[in-house]
Amino acid sequence: MSQPDAARRLGVPLVRLGMLIASGRMTPAHNSAGRIGVTLVSVEAEEIWRTNATLSAKIARLLKDTIMWL
Repeated sequence: MSQPDAARRLGVPLVRLGMLIASGRMTPAHNSAGRIGVTLVSVEAEEIWRTNATLSAKIARLLKDTIMWL
């Protein structure tokens, strides 16, 4: 799945998707044209996590990912 499509599906900005990839929460993949995207499995896993995570877990993860990304 392309990065813009994955970001839209998850409802996050593209920069946040980049943070998820950098932190290892999303699995990068290349399509036949050589463009970098993410695996559908990792997008689905992220959707499940976002559905079930508490607000405090989401905030803690965002802070941790931001620090790792910087």
